This record gives sequence, C-alpha cells and structure tokens, in this order.
Amino acid sequence: MKQFIIALFLLGITAVPVYSQNQSLRLTLPEVIDLATEQSIDAFRNKNMYLARYWEFRYYKADRLPGLSLSSSPIDLNRYSRKEYNFNTNQDEYRMREYFNSDVSLSLVQNVAQTGGQLFLRSSLGMVKNLGDGGSTSYAATPISIGYSQELNGYNALKWKSKIEPLKYEKAKKQLIENNETLKQKAVSVFFSLTRAQIQKSIAETNYANADTLYKIGQGRYQVGTVTQDELLKLELSLLNASQALNQANVSVKRLQSSFNSFLGLEKETNVECVMPEVIPDFKVNADNAISLAVENNPTIIDHQQRTLEANQAVASAKSETGLNTSVYALYGLNQDSEEFSDVYGKQNESQRFNLGINIPIVDWGKRKGRFEMAKSNREVALAVIEQERIDFEQEVYQRVLEFNLQAGQVYNAAKADTVAKMGYDVTFQRFLIGKIDVVKLNIASNDQESARIQYVDALNQFWTKYYQLRGLTLYDFERKEQLIVEYDKILQKQ
Repeated sequence: MKQFIIALFLLGITAVPVYSQNQSLRLTLPEVIDLATEQSIDAFRNKNMYLARYWEFRYYKADRLPGLSLSSSPIDLNRYSRKEYNFNTNQDEYRMREYFNSDVSLSLVQNVAQTGGQLFLRSSLGMVKNLGDGGSTSYAATPISIGYSQELNGYNALKWKSKIEPLKYEKAKKQLIENNETLKQKAVSVFFSLTRAQIQKSIAETNYANADTLYKIGQGRYQVGTVTQDELLKLELSLLNASQALNQANVSVKRLQSSFNSFLGLEKETNVECVMPEVIPDFKVNADNAISLAVENNPTIIDHQQRTLEANQAVASAKSETGLNTSVYALYGLNQDSEEFSDVYGKQNESQRFNLGINIPIVDWGKRKGRFEMAKSNREVALAVIEQERIDFEQEVYQRVLEFNLQAGQVYNAAKADTVAKMGYDVTFQRFLIGKIDVVKLNIASNDQESARIQYVDALNQFWTKYYQLRGLTLYDFERKEQLIVEYDKILQKQ
C-alpha cells in the first residue's frame, strides 16, 4: 500500500502542466510558431475576427430564406376621455370610454432576390371589448392573405448583396490565413529578439570571464615587469566594461523573456532557452509564379473586387433616384368580423388591394442629378485607386521575392563570417596569453567576434521574416509546394 501511495505521488508530480511556474524550456523556432498560432492573444483575435465575418455571412444567407414571425398584443387596456356630440343637448361634451383589445398575427415573409421584391403570407385574429355601459364584444379574423410588394425603380438591393456578401466572406477566409502568417512573422521577431539577447548575454559572460582572467594574468606580469602600468589599466578598464555589459545583458534578457512569455501565454516565471535554427530551406522562388499566386489567393485582390462592386452599386442606387419612381403593392385575402367568435371563421369575405405608387420629380434643383454624377465621379476615383493599388501590390510581391532569394546567401555569408571571427578571436586570445600581441588587438578581435555572431542572428531573423512575408502575400507554402489552408470547420466546432 505504501508503494502504491508513493507511485501516486510521483504520478502527480509528473502530471504537472508543461508550462507551469518556474519551468525551464528549450524551444525551437517551429515550436514557438506553433505555440503562437495555438494560444497567443493574436491567434485568439484572428479567429474571432473570422467568426464575426462568418456570422455576418450567415445573417445574409438567413435573410434570403423564408422568415416566420409571430406578433401579438395579448393585453391592451385603454381608458380615455373623448369629445363627442350629444344630440339630446345639441352640444359637444367629453365622455369616458374604456375598451380592451387583444390581437395576434402570424407572418411568413420571403425576399425575392431576382426582383428585389417581397412576398408574404399573413393570418391574424383580433378582439375588442367595450367596457362601458352596454359594452359589446366583437371579433375579426383574416385566416389567410397573400401579398407582394415591389419597387420598380430599377435598383435591386438584394441582387447587389448577393454579389458582394459572398465576396466579403471569401475575403474573410483569406484574411484569416494571411493574419496567421503575419502572426508567424511576429513569432519570428519575438523568438530572435530573445535569442539575440541570450547570445549577447552569453558573449558578455565569456568576455567577463576572459577579462577577469586577463586582468589577473596582467597583475602577475606587472609584478615581474613584463606589462606596463597603462596596459594593466586597460585590462582593468576592459574588466569593468565587461561587468557593465554583463549587467545590461541580464536586464535585457529578463525584459525580453517577459515579453516572450506574455506573447505566447506562458507563465510569468517561465525561462526559455531559444534553440537557434541551423538549417534554412534551400529553394528559390520564381517572381512570375509568386505574382500569379498572390493575384489568385491574396485577400487584397478580393477587396479590390468588392470595392469595385460597391462603387457600381452606389452608381446604380443614385441612378434609380433620378427618374420616375414607382412601386406596386398587391394583396388578396379572406376576412370576417362578428360579435360571436364562432362566426369569424365561418363564411369569409374576399378582400383585395392593389396600390400603384408614382413619384415624379418636377423641380429638385438638380439634387438627384448631382448625387448621380457624384456617385459616378467617386466610382472613377475608386477604380483609379484600385488600379494603382494593384500595380503597387504586384511590385511589392516582386520585391519580396528578390529580397528572399538574396537572403539565403546573406545567411551563408554571415555564418561563414561568424566562424572566421570566432577562430580569429581564439587565435588572438592564445597569442595574448603568450605575450605576442597587446590588449588593443585582443579587444578588436573580441568586438569582431561579437559583431559577427549578432549579424548571423540578424541574418537568420531576416530570412525567416521574409519567408513568412512571402507566404502571407501568396498564401502559398513554397517549401512544400502547396496552398496554405485553415480548417474552418474546426474553428466553428469549438464555438
């Protein structure tokens, strides 16, 4: 039993969450990107921005389906004074009136997208009861009525919606993928910022250890007269500078670690050691292919289509106001009223209504024409802006491709420079130990080594940033040669 309890205790220890407080982690760049896309605030915001657009599209689709609604005023009690003519006294006088009213109606409405009209079915029942002296009760019922209303000005708002709303939703789906790639760019930036700080801290620790060793050696050599006082002072100054640099590096790591944890949703006290990628994808991107993919996939192009349609919609709406405006309303139904409830659903009377409305502008001082001409001018401006944006967009894709294709060479050169600088510092350090060179040359070699190392980190940062920028523009994975996708159904299932 004791062994069983100990086993349970050990199992409880191993069941501690992965990212518990005071945890130390070693994370690679792909792991950081995965964490960012799963649990960061930015990922949460991206998903909910997509969901907002999804429910907007669902509302549009529901608006195209028949709508059934029930409306009722079950209790309507009214007591008021009303002026009436008294034939006995030949005078007007106020009399108190009281009545109780109750009604209910059921309506089925269908928007007709092809014409922009509205077809409806209705059924209603009402009762009114006078509460005064000699009060009476009467009922009225319309078991069924069918009607249709239509504007005949040539503008069909439903038709324009049917063109624009699907585009808006398709743009939202593409924007979710684009935003995910932007999130990965941010993850790359956060990762390499912390990596850079950790490397600078490591260099500062090495420099401090070396400066301390050199200062102690210098003190010994000063005693035997092989090192001058000014050289010893330079060694002491190097030690003080190294100590200050180490303190600054420690502060920088703590600050960036805090930002890193906040971005990824880790515990505040979690310490992460960033494992710098040593290998980069080896491929080149064809500029023409990238532009074609960007035009096919990027939400910017869909946005251009949407804005073009909206500009045309504004012109069509303004044009519909310039001429003769007519509307048609037609209704056919059966109704009956009676003092007995059982009679209102008996023999029904027919009811019909047909209304043709006409609005003819005679003098409006050019307001309608002005709105129409303004809408046309705005459309021309919008189309010109869209065309320029299209040119700029394709040029940006082309530029990003050139930068990305060059960056792999930059990484290779920076890696080679880092290796050479490290070898040079090691040789210089050993030569200083045997007294072949002075401290000035040693400091130069140390600075070269630190600079080469940081430049290599920055080159890697630039490579991965440009890589995800290119993916975000084209929504395409050039390494795997496949379209970037999002499992939208899983996002909706989590709601």
